[in-house]
Amino acid sequence: MALSRVCWARTARWGSVVTHGPYVTRRLQLVRSGLTWEAPRYLFPRQLLIKHFWTPKQQIDFLDIYHAIRKHSHPEILCYLEKSIPLISDAGLRWHMTELCTKIQRGTHPAIHDILALRECFSNHPLGMNQLHALQTKALSRAMLLTPYLPSFVLRHRLKTHTTVIHQLDKALAKLGINQLTAQEVKSACYLRGLNSTLIAEERCRTWLAEWLKISCSLKEAELSLLLHNVVLLSINYIGTRR
Repeated sequence: MALSRVCWARTARWGSVVTHGPYVTRRLQLVRSGLTWEAPRYLFPRQLLIKHFWTPKQQIDFLDIYHAIRKHSHPEILCYLEKSIPLISDAGLRWHMTELCTKIQRGTHPAIHDILALRECFSNHPLGMNQLHALQTKALSRAMLLTPYLPSFVLRHRLKTHTTVIHQLDKALAKLGINQLTAQEVKSACYLRGLNSTLIAEERCRTWLAEWLKISCSLKEAELSLLLHNVVLLSINYIGTRR
């Protein structure tokens, strides 16, 4: 009797005694062919596959998608910089910040000295890492491709940690020398730091990375909020990034 029940169960599952609906039939076909796990990988490669498994075209397309996410936060971040101008006590620094914001709004790529001139503003009030308010941390998190859906103190900690790691990598990279990097390594380094390097020529990427390293290696730990904002300041108007 027990054997009969087993045989009946097997027949009901695989045989023709029980008529399956279209969904069940298709499900059984997928199970038999081993496609139940494979299909989602091909349907959603950006979500389910790491970058190593993307095709060359997918790499460009998907990195463009991710950059569009962080680029969406750029106007908001620049708006907060403009709002901070009246809060800067030093008249000279106020002038420099106004000039920097004006240049960026006009589509000009800022010079290294334009950015470094403001390092004091980013070490204390109003733009130091500990002075950033909740909406700023959310916008900056999106610019760094970090989730913004966390409490502000958590976002601030993550931004500090992320920026500190990049700062340390910058110091190591400066010692190694950009010329030691392959073309792909240069593009990856630029992308990590905010530049959409997918369709920018290698030499222009190397030039941009050299500018970034010069700024980064000039900053102290207390000034890392400037490095964080540099993800936007140095990349937004770089040649070839506006499409």
